[in-house]
Amino acid sequence: MIELRDLKKTYTPNGSASVRALDGVSLRIEKGELLAIVGPSGSGKSTLLNVLGLLDLPTSGGVLYDGRDVTGLSPREQARLRNEKIGFVFQAFHLLPRSTARENVELPLLYSERRSIDSLAERALETVGLADRAGHRPSELSGGQQQRVAIARALVNEPDLVLADEPTGNLDSKTAGEILELFAKLNAAGRTIVVVTHDTGVARQCGRTVRIEGGRIAADGRA
Repeated sequence: MIELRDLKKTYTPNGSASVRALDGVSLRIEKGELLAIVGPSGSGKSTLLNVLGLLDLPTSGGVLYDGRDVTGLSPREQARLRNEKIGFVFQAFHLLPRSTARENVELPLLYSERRSIDSLAERALETVGLADRAGHRPSELSGGQQQRVAIARALVNEPDLVLADEPTGNLDSKTAGEILELFAKLNAAGRTIVVVTHDTGVARQCGRTVRIEGGRIAADGRA
């Protein structure tokens, strides 16, 4: 499904010395995998996730989706691919505080080219067990419920790939476990999920773990 070929990413912040965040990363992710990317702070794991999600482009190397190198697409074409094929889940939820759960979930649909979007938000909220909270605002929801809304938003366009950056980082252990159970159910239904985490306990519940150190893959193993 996804293949990364010799990815390199170099930053030069404010005229300072260049920093190579990714240094020759090659990785293949098959359809239906539940993959954890782990590593210490500054290892390049979040940069790798951003490149996977076309939020950032590599300095060199290729990113192939179903055999097609997408690094050369125009910004508009990349945005369309993100909207249609990729769902994002973030540690900080990023919900609009004055909007209801339903309205937050509907946001990606505003940029969709679907002919019909009727009931998609309701279906996504039902998938994460929050159909009865559709009219609630974020302040009226617990942290775990807010993350479920964020996951529903990631799912609303029925993407092939879900990318989650520290999705349990702001949650207590019980709620984090519930979110991981939800990911496992989504994966069992055929969704490809990549989770960036510093938590080895989270990584152990994924079928495959890739460890990044110094911008390179240090280990790649299956549970």
